[in-house]
Amino acid sequence: CLPVFGRHLLWLFFKPYKTTKPSLYNLGEMSSLSYLFLTYVSPSALRDLRKFKESKKQFDKVSEEKEAALTKNAQAPRNKQHEVEEATNILTATRKCFRHIVLDYVLQLDQLVVDAAKEKRDMEQKHSTIQQKLEYNVDADNGIAMEGYLFKRASNAFKTWNRRWFSIQNNQLVYQKKFKDNPTVVVEDLRLCTVKHCEDIERRFCFEVVSPTKSCMMQADSEKLRQAWIKAVQNSIATAFREQGEDAELDRKSSTSTGSLESGGEPKEKSLKGESALQRVMVIGGNACCCDCGQPDPRWASINLGITLCIQCSGIHRSLGVHFSKVRSLTLDSWEPELLKLMCELGNEVMNQIYEARREELGARKPRPADPRQEIEAYIRAKYVDRQFHLPPRPPPPTPKLRPASNASKPKEYSPGLQLYWASCARSLPDMAEALAHGAEVNWVNTDNDKRTPLIMAVQGGSLVTCEFLLQNAANVNQQDAQGRGPLHHATILGHTGQVCLFLKRGANQKAADIEEKTPLSMAVDAANADIVTLLRLAKMNEEMREAEGPYMQSGDETYQDIFQDFSQMASNDPEKLNRYQQYDSQQRP
Repeated sequence: CLPVFGRHLLWLFFKPYKTTKPSLYNLGEMSSLSYLFLTYVSPSALRDLRKFKESKKQFDKVSEEKEAALTKNAQAPRNKQHEVEEATNILTATRKCFRHIVLDYVLQLDQLVVDAAKEKRDMEQKHSTIQQKLEYNVDADNGIAMEGYLFKRASNAFKTWNRRWFSIQNNQLVYQKKFKDNPTVVVEDLRLCTVKHCEDIERRFCFEVVSPTKSCMMQADSEKLRQAWIKAVQNSIATAFREQGEDAELDRKSSTSTGSLESGGEPKEKSLKGESALQRVMVIGGNACCCDCGQPDPRWASINLGITLCIQCSGIHRSLGVHFSKVRSLTLDSWEPELLKLMCELGNEVMNQIYEARREELGARKPRPADPRQEIEAYIRAKYVDRQFHLPPRPPPPTPKLRPASNASKPKEYSPGLQLYWASCARSLPDMAEALAHGAEVNWVNTDNDKRTPLIMAVQGGSLVTCEFLLQNAANVNQQDAQGRGPLHHATILGHTGQVCLFLKRGANQKAADIEEKTPLSMAVDAANADIVTLLRLAKMNEEMREAEGPYMQSGDETYQDIFQDFSQMASNDPEKLNRYQQYDSQQRP
């Protein structure tokens, strides 16, 4: 029987990422099995124990070297080819050495089995116990779609990478540190997720699973394994959607879930979450039912459209892509105050007046919650992608009266981009949404007005919410006008502290200088605007800290985040506190 045990060990080491129990990949488990084997050998076999122990030491040493080589190979940056080649060569050599030593180790085990023939009966009894651990049925109804080792990036400030045993099972992505540990749930419902390659980081073979609440960055050992994992996740998502179930029950479970989601961080205390966001959004007209199918009590939202959705429609919206719809949970996610304010100023009634204006005229039937998913998906695509039901473009409203700082002249030819441009300045969110529905380019440039964009005009209008709406719809926060000034410059000149805070959070480049070589910081210093100077210097300090620390400070400093949260709260809920700015003299304005 023990030769069989030896063959099992050999098969165990040369079949990674297959159907072997994860615990047996752990070297600690292998040591336990070896100890169990040695405990029951006959006294005649003890003569060779010294040689066997030496082999075991070699085995332990080369195992550690293999783990170190795996880690070094995973850490090799893609832009340093010599390091990649060196790490690959070391890993190849270490693996070969590891296999030879394992083979020798197993052969010695078999030799001990021959010497222990008199103990065969007892060993058969013990072998049956071990065999129970080795048995694993891939066709069993355990719901496991794929499993294997992956490197996982931690959610702490240091962004460390740890090797964990991952599995896709029961429509969830989970991992274990050790086999005896309870699985940690990374994603509770794969239907709400997307998976994508990650080519913008130094590590190779990385991919990311993104859910409405968290994201998890993982790294495979090779490109082939990465593709296999991505395909497995995509297949699991498709399979989950095909399965029958009670959508309402699933919606309730998803909304009240308390599963462990280690891959993210703790919600920010000063961001609204849970029932607070849900209650505020639900009182808006039409928001008590799903915008697309009428399902009561929706718990999801499209933040760039400003509508509420049931769980089924949210999954369909997610499949459209973020350039059409960005889905977020009303109960699981944290909500920034400016985003929540945006949701409260739009709503299902406003958006359906735009996207369903001609639905009845065209004889299109609006789906119901009980309709097949294919019908609901076809309707949603016709509504938001093909835009079959909205009215044709109409002439723009009269040109809004601008601040003295703006010497704009209204272009003669109408376009959806022009409508978006003036609506942004007039703070008219419905007109802005209508312009986008008609195909307006969110970064449209008005060549008759210093090449300004809708986002710059939203700054001129002084509305934080219109800026947030444009940013949610992919506005470029760094696009400059003819004077070389971006939205951050204009917000600084006008003393709009809330907008400055918003743009910095969205990655605005505060080092950019205009044609007069003035940066936002120099403008704020000249104007003695203490609030904006504080924000700009904090952002600069945080950026310098991140550059100094490299990948270990990707989340930013907590003090920086807390201060920006405070300013966001004041800008959205108590803007009067920020009205302490003395404007530039008229000669200094653009």
